[in-house]
Amino acid sequence: MTSRGLLVPTLAAALVLAVLISLGTWQLDRLAWKNELIAQVQARTTRAPVPAPPPGEWDRIDRSHDEYLPVTASGQFDHARETLIYSVLSDAKGPLKGPGFVVVTPLVQADGSVILVNRGFVPEDRRDPKTRAAGQISGAVTVTGLLRLPEEASWFVPANAPERNAWFRRDPEEIGRARGLTQVAPFLIDADATANPGGLPQGGETRLSFPNKHLEYALTWYGLAVTLVGVYIAFVMTRLRAPRAAAPRD
Repeated sequence: MTSRGLLVPTLAAALVLAVLISLGTWQLDRLAWKNELIAQVQARTTRAPVPAPPPGEWDRIDRSHDEYLPVTASGQFDHARETLIYSVLSDAKGPLKGPGFVVVTPLVQADGSVILVNRGFVPEDRRDPKTRAAGQISGAVTVTGLLRLPEEASWFVPANAPERNAWFRRDPEEIGRARGLTQVAPFLIDADATANPGGLPQGGETRLSFPNKHLEYALTWYGLAVTLVGVYIAFVMTRLRAPRAAAPRD
C-alpha cells in the first residue's frame, strides 16, 4: 500500500483520536468542577443558619455562592397548594425509602412573599394529605434548612407536566405559576431533619454526597486514545510490509 492509500485510514484515526482526547480533557474539567462543588458544599453546610434572602435580594442569588446555604424562614404553610414531586429515595437518612414523593409546600411570609419548602419525603401510599394529617402543620412556623436553586434539566429526568399535575423537577417559577402563587422566591428550602408530627414528611434528605468518577472516565478515554495509536501503528506497518511480501523473487 502506498502512502496515498493510507490517507483515508490516517484521517479517520486522527479524527477519532481527537474525539477521544477531547472527551478525556472534558472529564478532567468535570473532575475539577466536582471537587470544587464538594468542597463548597462541605464548607457551606456547616455554617450557622441565616435568614433566607428577602425579595429585594432575590435577583442577586447565585448558584456558586448561595446554594446549600443554611437558612431560616418564618410564615404559614399553604397546604392546599402543595406539590408532590416524584422521587426514588435510595440512600435514605430516615426510616423510609423507595419510590414516593417530595412534598413541596408554599410558605407564605408576613410580607406576602412565598418560599417553596421541600418538607421531605413521603412513600407512594401516603401521597394523599389525609393519610398524614398530623404533619399538615397550621399556624406560624419557622423552617430551617438548605437553600436550593431550581433543579437543572437532565436527560434522565422528565420535564414537568403541570397540566397533568405530574412533577419531576423542582422549579419554583413553574410550580408557583401552576399553583396561582405570586411573588415566589427563585429558590426553595430543603427542610432539615426536624421531625414533623406523625413522622411525615420525612425531612433532612438532601443529598450531600456526589458521585465522582470523572478521573476514571478520563483515564478510560485517554487509554482508548493510546490503544488507537498502537492499533494504527500496527495497521500501517502491516500494510507497508504487504507489498514486499507479495513481490515475486528472482
